[in-house]
Formats: sequence, C-alpha cells, structure tokens
Amino acid sequence: MSTQISAMASVDPQAIIGADVQIGPFCVIGPGVQIGDRTKLISHVAIHGPTTIGTDNCFHPTAVIGGDPQDLSFSGAETRLEIGNGNTFREGVTVNRGAEKEEGVTRIGNNNMLMANSHVAHNCQIANNVILVNGVLLGGHVQVQDNVIISGNSVVHHFSTLGTLSFIGGLSRVPHDVPPYMMWVGGDDSRVRTINIVGMQRRGISNETIRIIKQMQRLIYRDCKKIEFVAETLHEQLGNDWPAEVTNLMDFLGHGGGGRQGRRREVPKAA
Repeated sequence: MSTQISAMASVDPQAIIGADVQIGPFCVIGPGVQIGDRTKLISHVAIHGPTTIGTDNCFHPTAVIGGDPQDLSFSGAETRLEIGNGNTFREGVTVNRGAEKEEGVTRIGNNNMLMANSHVAHNCQIANNVILVNGVLLGGHVQVQDNVIISGNSVVHHFSTLGTLSFIGGLSRVPHDVPPYMMWVGGDDSRVRTINIVGMQRRGISNETIRIIKQMQRLIYRDCKKIEFVAETLHEQLGNDWPAEVTNLMDFLGHGGGGRQGRRREVPKAA
C-alpha cells in the first residue's frame, strides 16, 4: 500500500509523511509535523507542529494533536510533542505540546489507548500500555508510568505521578501521587483502597509478590505505619532478597517527601 492523502485534506509542504500513511478528508497537517509509517488519520484530524509521530498510530475524527499549551506563561517559543508507536487516539482527544518549562516536551510512548474526549496537557509524560478512558483529564506535567488504567471522567492534578500498574476508578479526583500497584477509587473522596490484583496477575506477577504488596498496602494505608517500619518488616521477612516489584514500590514511596501536597515532583513554592 502506498501513502494515500485525500484531495480534501490540507498537508503543509514542510510536513514529513512516511510510507503507507493514510490521511482522510478534512485533515489538517501543519508545518513541523513528522508522521511515521502506516499511521492512519481517519478524517477531521488536526496535527500541529513541532510534533513527531511514530509508526502504526491511528487518529480518529476531531482529534487535535500538538496544539499550543494551555498555559498563560507560554510566550510562543518552539516546544514539542513526541508520540511513539502503536497508539490509538479516539474521537475528540486533545494533546498539547510542552510549555516552556522542564524540557519543553510532551511525550506519549507506545501502545497506549486514549479514549474519546480525553485530554493530555502540556509537559505530560505517558509511558507504555496506558489506557485513558473517556473524558479523562490530565493536568500539566503529569507522569503516567507503564500499564496504568485511568477510568472515565477522572481528573489528575498537575505534577502528579501515577505509578506502574496503578488503577484509577471512574469519576476520581487525583490530587497527588498514586504509588505503583495501588487502586485509587472513591469519587471526590478518592484514596488508595486496595491493590490492583487483577492487573498484577495479568502481568504475570507471582502470588507471593502480590501477597507482600498487599501486606505493604495494609501497613501503610490501614495501620498508618511509616515507610521505615515497612522497610524493617520486609527485611525481617525477606532479608535483602526483595522482588523487583517490591523494590519499585519502596523506591516510589521513599521519594514521596520534599514535594508539594503529596506530589513529589512539584517543588514547594515560597511563602
């Protein structure tokens, strides 16, 4: 199959289009856009640059990709959006380029599903195999690690980090970091309620490791024990031979201090 561009699409001469790309009617591709092989734009898709898109992505109607950041401090400097391979962007998805902060880049990795009307704000970093269900809103500078699911109409505060294999329940307000493997549910009163057992089982994590992570969740979120107590308990049970997932969770929890309002990556503001 050769590249197919509808006569009713507008593609800037400076855009770089890969092999076997399909661009449907009423799509608008601006300068500074690079689209990788076998990517499909069904119709009515707008992509603004500078934006780099990998291979085998699919954009559904009315998606707007690479628009200016919705940040009042943005002065028009050249910032970027980088998208990997195998992602799906459903109807009405919006993804903004970075603002003039950090690296000035918004990044989306590989094999992610962004469902209808979800929004990824400036400087967000989405890893791989992430699902944003319909209506999810990510504030600026949010980081979403691998294999996270964020259920419908949830809102994530800027600078929050969602750890690997965490699960966010529908209609949740997420004002700060969510550790790996945890389930965050409860609407406006959302909090860590339990662990993401199904997600871990699907990823082949052993039952023994799941048991240890459940024990850690109970100690921290039910018994309100400090991280130092949890570390001592693990050393008593496991010595220094911790499963990788347990080490990942402990590292995440150990870096929770120093941030603002439970967001480890947000520097506290001066009074």
